[in-house]
Amino acid sequence: MSQTLTATDNKDRMSHSRPDELQPSEDFVQYLKDYARAKPDVAALWCFGVGFVIGWKLKPW
Repeated sequence: MSQTLTATDNKDRMSHSRPDELQPSEDFVQYLKDYARAKPDVAALWCFGVGFVIGWKLKPW
C-alpha cells in the first residue's frame, strides 16, 4: 500500500529539525484537519456530540 504526499505534507515534513524525528501530536492534528476538509459534515457532528457530552457533564448552570 503506497501513500501519496501533497506539497504541504512535504513542506511540513521538511520543516522539522530532523526528518527521522517523530511528531505524533502534529501528525494527529494534521490528520484531523485533513479529515475535516474531506468530510466536514461528519467532523461537525463529532464536534457537536463531544461538546454536548462535555457541556452535559459540566452543567455550568
